[in-house]
Amino acid sequence: MSAFVIANVRRLINPSREIAEYLRRINDTLDPFGGRFRVHDTPPQVLEGTWGMGVIVIEFPDSGSALGWYESAAYKEIAHLRTDNLEMDVIMVDGVPDGYRADKSIANLPFVTADDR
Repeated sequence: MSAFVIANVRRLINPSREIAEYLRRINDTLDPFGGRFRVHDTPPQVLEGTWGMGVIVIEFPDSGSALGWYESAAYKEIAHLRTDNLEMDVIMVDGVPDGYRADKSIANLPFVTADDR
C-alpha cells in the first residue's frame, strides 16, 4: 500500500541559493526508495481551513520506504538546505487499498452501535 509524505509550505524564511541546491539534489535521494513527486510546490486552492503557500506530495511504495528515505544519510545530508530556508509542516500517511470505501470505517467510530453499521 502506498505511503505519502506531505508538506504544507507555510513561508519562505530565507530566499537563498540553498533552495536551488536542495531541488537539484532531492530526486537522487528519492530514487533508491521508489519515491516520486505527485504534487510539487503547487499553490493550494483552499476549500476549508488555513494552508500555506504551497503543497508537496511524494508517493512511496510503502511506509517503510518513506521512512527509509526520510532517515537516509543522503536525505539528511541535504535536509538542512530546506529547513534553513523554508518553514513547513511535514507528515507521512499510509494510503488506502484499491477499492476502499469510506463507509468501511464506520465500525471504527466509538459512538456507533451495531444498529448503525
